[in-house]
Amino acid sequence: MSSALKTPLTNLQQELLQLYAREISDEDLINIKELIGRYFAQRLTKLADDAWDTNGWTQQEMEDILNDPNQ
Repeated sequence: MSSALKTPLTNLQQELLQLYAREISDEDLINIKELIGRYFAQRLTKLADDAWDTNGWTQQEMEDILNDPNQ
């Protein structure tokens, strides 16, 4: 049985594998995870802000969307 991957790694996975090939401290690992998390949180916030502006939502409409049990 072949142990080759059936799907290629993404560019992000390849970059992270190169980064993690080096031994780093636990503190650095925690900092890197937090940095990646902040990056994606900021990106998501930007997308949400853009959607808000594009759709002209009010605060009440946003609260309705966030509290919709079907979401």
